[in-house]
Amino acid sequence: MTTTDESGATTARRIVLITGASRGIGAETARVLAARGDHVVINYREKRKRAETLAAEISAAGGSASIAGADIADPGSARALVDGIAADFGRLDVLILNASGGLERDAAPDYAMLLNRDAQTHLTTLALPHLPPGGHIVFVTSHQAHFSPTRPAPTGYEPIAASKRAGEDALRAMIPEFTTRALSFTVVSGDMIDGTIIVRLLERRDPDAVTTRRDQGDLPTVEEFASAVADATTAANAPGHTVYVGGQDFLTPDAAAHA
Repeated sequence: MTTTDESGATTARRIVLITGASRGIGAETARVLAARGDHVVINYREKRKRAETLAAEISAAGGSASIAGADIADPGSARALVDGIAADFGRLDVLILNASGGLERDAAPDYAMLLNRDAQTHLTTLALPHLPPGGHIVFVTSHQAHFSPTRPAPTGYEPIAASKRAGEDALRAMIPEFTTRALSFTVVSGDMIDGTIIVRLLERRDPDAVTTRRDQGDLPTVEEFASAVADATTAANAPGHTVYVGGQDFLTPDAAAHA
């Protein structure tokens, strides 16, 4: 897939897969990267119409996008997702691991770990053969998960915090392979992000936890956090570098060392 820059030269668009991209942070990250010239593959699990609307919005703004329905927690569905991208584009330049869950009312007890750890490493393993040298892998997480080994998680959020931290640790264990393949791996961690579904759910289950975070200062917006995720797809960071967005009280020397 190619595009033409201001000088008239033809350049290849990067192919970017964003999981859980039909709304929220994933959707906004898709908008940012498409505006910068990438082709974004908008992964969704159930909300096809929402993904189609986002892709149409991006196209109307002059960007390039396509949609891909897949439940990444299902191994067969995840494989079909990656195989479809390989067939359509021949490569995958950026993998953004944004999908997460575990607070759903009907979720099985092991669902959080299945999605936030096992699915992340499985999808990454499937994607590796299609990521060229210089490609980027970005794992999206929260301070409440990233710092969970040393700081208590909000009530009701513990399964997500533990499973997302387990997912981060499992991906960090893959850094030697990423390095061998000349791939960048960055973690982007944010405080509670204003306007996201997670914050709305926590406001119902543990409103004091959200109030406590707001007392520390303004929460990052979806736009701010999405821009940080997008920036991580081009930054020349050391393997495993963590980008922090908001929550300055988390970033004491002791907390950062333990994380």
